[in-house]
Amino acid sequence: MKTRLLAGLTSTALGLGLTTLGTGAQAATQWDMPTPYGDRTFHTVNIREFADEVRERTDGELDITVHSNGSLIGHPEIKNSVRRGIVPMGELIMSRLANENPIYEVDSVPYLAANYEDAWTLWEASREIIAEELANQRLRLLFAVPWPPQGIFTQRAIESPDDLRNLSMRAYNTASERLAQLTGAVPTQVEVPDIPTAFSTGRVEAMVTSPATGADTKAWDYLSHFNHAQLWLPKNMVIVNEQAFSRLDEATREALLEAAAEAERRGWEMSRRETEEALAVLAENGIQISEPSAELTELLEQIGATMTDEWVERAGDPGAAILGNYLNAR
Repeated sequence: MKTRLLAGLTSTALGLGLTTLGTGAQAATQWDMPTPYGDRTFHTVNIREFADEVRERTDGELDITVHSNGSLIGHPEIKNSVRRGIVPMGELIMSRLANENPIYEVDSVPYLAANYEDAWTLWEASREIIAEELANQRLRLLFAVPWPPQGIFTQRAIESPDDLRNLSMRAYNTASERLAQLTGAVPTQVEVPDIPTAFSTGRVEAMVTSPATGADTKAWDYLSHFNHAQLWLPKNMVIVNEQAFSRLDEATREALLEAAAEAERRGWEMSRRETEEALAVLAENGIQISEPSAELTELLEQIGATMTDEWVERAGDPGAAILGNYLNAR
């Protein structure tokens, strides 16, 4: 197990980014940062730029090494690894934490915020409440960046609700699992690196994900259709262990926060560009791109209304506050 291996490492510098002494002087702080996604994914590209900027802003005093594609820690373990101090920081998709607290899946409710403008408004309406929840676990939210709008990849055209029934559908969070259930599909948990194998072996027949993920995993090798339903824009967030953060000097902390703010701004712009570029790549490689039919749109909108009501009920007062903030700001 990767986590067990990491836990056994003798260097606490891996976890909390403690400074070490060399030749009588204090050495640079070395941080390891796991991310679940491959090097071609725009999120990873953005995070590597973030790490470079931190290094530049701190004159090398804080050196962040990015470990992509789940190579250091698997996606399901990243949040708790940061909380426990096994690594000082990491990236994960926010909605993965929905089982801990429903507020984390606010960005994965179908049609609540299905374009970039609404997604940003929703993020501003929810950021403080989400940051407070993370702070209760000694975690600091640095920034969040959305994926392109989620659509439906399949091995055949989806024209009516009946076309989704009984399909084995890849799910990556509770929202995609619930969507599959409400459409009559069968949700199946599959991580991004395993998507091609899951399709080639028949484990899954459809998936709800972004055009970016489809392009990164070369979806044309294992399926043929993409329905650009634009269901929601889920976000990845970058978090840091509060103890590791507090061990940095004030100037380094400020430089880290400034680089994080810039990474968020840059990441949202990259996501917008990625949507159009990924759709073009899919089309160039033979993927047939379609919009939902009127019948399918009606079903998906009904599911969105149902899931919004379910989410507000689960999320309680914090969820009601987020939804109120969002609706007032629109």
